[in-house]
Order: sequence, then C-alpha cells, then structure tokens
Amino acid sequence: MYFTILHWITFIILLVLFILFCILALKQTNRKILLSMLFSNFLVITTLGVFSVFVLDKYTKQARLEEVTQKRILITESFTLSGKIRNIGNFNIGTCKLEVKLVNNPITGGEVTGSNVFSPRSGLDFLFKKDENARESTIIREFVVAKGLKKGELRNFSISMKYPPYFQKTYMNYKLYCH
Repeated sequence: MYFTILHWITFIILLVLFILFCILALKQTNRKILLSMLFSNFLVITTLGVFSVFVLDKYTKQARLEEVTQKRILITESFTLSGKIRNIGNFNIGTCKLEVKLVNNPITGGEVTGSNVFSPRSGLDFLFKKDENARESTIIREFVVAKGLKKGELRNFSISMKYPPYFQKTYMNYKLYCH
C-alpha cells in the first residue's frame, strides 16, 4: 500500500490531536477517569486513522478500465477478459484487483418463478458435506491486473477464467478495486 502525502498529513494531524488529548487527560487527578480518558482517546484516534486511510485510498487512487473485450473459448470452456487499465488519479497505485462475477440465468422481467426467488438454505450448511452434484449459480473470482501503476500510466491486462458449461443466459459484472 502506497501512502500519499495526504495520508501522511492526516497521520500527523491525528498524532497532534492524540498528544493534545493526552495532555488534557493528564490534568485529571482521578486515576480511573484518567485511564478511561486515555483509552478512549486511543480508540477514537485509531478508528479515525483506519477510516481515513480507506477514504483517502478510495478518492486518491483511481483507475479506469478501457477497451475491455471478452472472448469465450469453447475448446477449453473458459473465457478471457482483456483490455487496458489507466491510472486517472494524481497518485501512484500499489495494486489494482478486478473482481469478475458470473451469474447463471439471472431473473429477467417476465420470467420470475418461485424457484428463482427463493431456495431454502440452512444457516448450518457449512457444517455438513456439500452435495457433489450441486452446481454453483454465481461464481466470483478476483484477479490482480496491475501493480505499481504510476500517475497517468496505461497498461494492458488479460485474465482467463473457467466458464461453467451449464451456464445459460449468463450475466457478467466486473468491478475494479485499487489501493
């Protein structure tokens, strides 16, 4: 994970706030109140620090997919997704991951039936042996498509993924996550 100058400024501000609140807490004479103030100060500043890292990553490390094409390869029952990824932010990006989601026969406007809407499941399914003949209706895979992407840089990528032969009317969605 690459920290930008904005990350470091945020860390410095949070450190100054932490020190100021510790100085204020040390003026307390009651030991129990002092310890609770120091502990709550630590928790609040740490929580703010973690959330600020995620928020800054979301808004400073941005990339875009361009010229994305998909090809299904029937011989190997797979498909490839290829294209270009561009860093459109003002900072370097450490890693970009592409999440590909395939859904078999999603519900369409006029074809809603009870079996499409509800299939009973137990909350304890993970404890019991799974049915070997059961077919997944949703497949989600994650691929690293770029590492060390510089500001404004454009790179080619290509991923390959198994395509279940029993899928019909497949809905495909992909999302890009960069940090």
